[in-house]
Amino acid sequence: MDQKHQNIEKKWQEIWNESGVFKTKEDYSLKKYYVLEMFPYPSGRLHMGHLRNYAIGDVTARYKRAMGYNVLYPMGWDAFGLPAENAAIENKTHPGKWTYQNIANMKVEMASIGLSYDWSREIATCSLEYYQHEQKIFLDFLKNALAYRKESIVNWDPIDQTVLANEQVIDGRGWRSGALVEQKKLNQWFLKISDFADDLLGCLDNLPNWPSNVKLMQEKWIGRSTGAKVNFEIVDRNDKIEIFTTRVDTLFGASFIAIAPDHKLSLELAENNPKLQEFIKETALIGTTEELIEKAEKKGFDTGLRVSHPFDKNITLPIYVANFVLMSYGSGAIFGCPAHDMRDMEFARKYNLAIKQVVKPIDDSIFDGSTPYTGDGILINSDFLNGLKVEDAKEKAIEQIEKIGAGTKTINYRLRDWGISRQRYWGCPIPIIHCDSCGAVPVADCDLPVILPEDVSFEKTGNPLDHHPTWKHVKCPKCSRDALRETDTFDTFFESSWYFARFCSPNSKEVIDRDACNHFLPVDQYIGGVEHAVLHLLYARFFTKAMEKCGYFKLKEPFSALLTQGMVCKETYKDSSGAWLYPEDVITSDDGAKLDKMGNKVTVGRVEKMSKSKKNVIEPASIVNKYGADTARLFVLSDSPPERDIEWSDAGVEGCFRYINKISKTIENFIENSKTSTSALDKDNPLYKLMHKTISLVSEDLNRFHFNRAIARIREFSNAIFDIIAKDDRKDDATIKEAVKNLLILLSPFVPHIAEELWNNMGEKELLIKTSWPSADPKYIADDEVTIAVQVNGKLRATFTIGVDAAREIVEQKAMDLAPIASLLAGNQVKKVIIVPNKIVNIVL
Repeated sequence: MDQKHQNIEKKWQEIWNESGVFKTKEDYSLKKYYVLEMFPYPSGRLHMGHLRNYAIGDVTARYKRAMGYNVLYPMGWDAFGLPAENAAIENKTHPGKWTYQNIANMKVEMASIGLSYDWSREIATCSLEYYQHEQKIFLDFLKNALAYRKESIVNWDPIDQTVLANEQVIDGRGWRSGALVEQKKLNQWFLKISDFADDLLGCLDNLPNWPSNVKLMQEKWIGRSTGAKVNFEIVDRNDKIEIFTTRVDTLFGASFIAIAPDHKLSLELAENNPKLQEFIKETALIGTTEELIEKAEKKGFDTGLRVSHPFDKNITLPIYVANFVLMSYGSGAIFGCPAHDMRDMEFARKYNLAIKQVVKPIDDSIFDGSTPYTGDGILINSDFLNGLKVEDAKEKAIEQIEKIGAGTKTINYRLRDWGISRQRYWGCPIPIIHCDSCGAVPVADCDLPVILPEDVSFEKTGNPLDHHPTWKHVKCPKCSRDALRETDTFDTFFESSWYFARFCSPNSKEVIDRDACNHFLPVDQYIGGVEHAVLHLLYARFFTKAMEKCGYFKLKEPFSALLTQGMVCKETYKDSSGAWLYPEDVITSDDGAKLDKMGNKVTVGRVEKMSKSKKNVIEPASIVNKYGADTARLFVLSDSPPERDIEWSDAGVEGCFRYINKISKTIENFIENSKTSTSALDKDNPLYKLMHKTISLVSEDLNRFHFNRAIARIREFSNAIFDIIAKDDRKDDATIKEAVKNLLILLSPFVPHIAEELWNNMGEKELLIKTSWPSADPKYIADDEVTIAVQVNGKLRATFTIGVDAAREIVEQKAMDLAPIASLLAGNQVKKVIIVPNKIVNIVL
């Protein structure tokens, strides 16, 4: 990029910052608009996904300011977490030092893009000023029975040495480390998200401006199901096994009972059975998530015990300890119906168990036992349920179960309480003191905050807080005996579940300022990746409801509208040895072949999401340095709608750069050659009409986040202006100047630096960023002519243009006179003519 463009961008960034134009006004009488991107982890460098995400938010913020809104557009840092701790170990530095240096680096990059954040509201979740307040939130949750501690089987990441929530286990591996997750029993702190399951599910219907796929993912994760708890009595023991099932209609097809490895009966039997002990240890290596268990080979251990069937005591079923049953779902026990469940069929085949069909397809297709039948149908081989449809059979079976005292109708959820304890240093300390006499004692509000110690060692494995010589040793607040602080820290999703509320009043001495939150919340437009659909987004919704219950504010949902932006993708490259290559290491020869720097042929792979592992990355900084921020912004917004993936194109970037240069040179030349105009606006000029149509359409596109379409309309408008400028010798037409000014306003959200520079060069005294968005005059928007489609017997045969709202007889006659229509009508009788005004003429023969 030439020095002129660099100077222009730096110049206006400094002027904007000095003027304070992006600072949100503390005036609650003004109409507000809160736009927020999911704040980043301070990794140290921006990637193209960041650039696209922030460009979307910035265009929205700039447009809404121009529309007269008091815009809240803040930025902060999701700054706690294991990467900083791991980097500290690797680089022999403190996580805080590493984190704040990365923040400083990323702020420089953000500034170079021209993002219009209110930096006076900046927060970093690792700062005491932030995390002291979430300790108070946790204590309030505890007081309101929304937090508790219990021993449970957890997902354990053996590399990061910490617990993971089910949502943080991807394909059986830790979401950050990639390590295979194990099962481990630990005492953990939990938040009662399950208390809000129905509310979280029901309120999805009140979020029309959320993507349907995100709502569906949350609905499935919450997993509400209606079924029954059914008791199977254990033969020759005064005991029973309770199961939860949604397919109570298939009870007569049961051939076994399976219980979880950590079911109380499994553990009891294992005490005197070494083989069962070994089986349970083996299953612990699988992990606790459903997706992992579904992929694992289905294995069981026959306990030798049997249960009697609830409907027929003469029928008994074997009890297996199975590796595919989870204690976290239902009661940790299931009955297997192999004919109508694939998992159960796999298990039955492995252990030679009966496969009995009890549901017959409605279409009488044959069940051959090769695959389970899971569709709707009619009950067979099921005693009193025979002949009933599936849904009717469910109701009848539950009715009978309740009648004989063998169970009850029940609603169950897949959603489980959120385990928030993490065994690491770089996180918010959980404000609890453990006393041998008094148990888990909350830290008093007056003793908050519990400050994370600076002097820690990472030489030993595990949690550094456990190894600290003094920090964890305290007196019990109740009995004054020696006690220990809780050394676990919060899951980092705790921090990101309420930050949007803190942005409303980041300097408040309280957790939040109620008036500020009640004014600015909910967030009007939230922007971020779809990968957070059941992690951050679900937790943030839960926090909002929990904080409302604790009296913080009146709010049902945190985000009114959600936009999940697509990924930035690029083709991949490999050298002759199969090693990944960076794009800058690939050369295009004269004949179009891809070569490495040694001249060897390069294999071009698929277009995939930019990732460091495959080296198909382009750094935003390199694009900004070469072409400028305006070019980078324009490209990531102009190629496709924001919710879709975008394919990186060097030619596309070059094209955006040339377009911006053309705008600059053409308008600067116009300014230089213009004379003082005394002429009035020529409102009959087609350019004037096009200007109003463009304003209207671009405004509509921005409201709908159709940024690529808005840019296309702006380019069409600018080309019309440039054509007129090129033909006009006087360069003093007031209409042209008015069109240029409106062009710059429309461009300003996308390419703010060059637009501000040209606006200033036109002699405007007020900053363009402070200029109001133009309004379109309706009388210049309507088309004078319309295109009419002419059909014969419903098939399109021709089109013609005519004045809007032309008389019916004129429209009909013009259609009949068209050569293609006249030839079709020759020798045929017209039965009727159907006219849809301003759209269609359909001639029926």
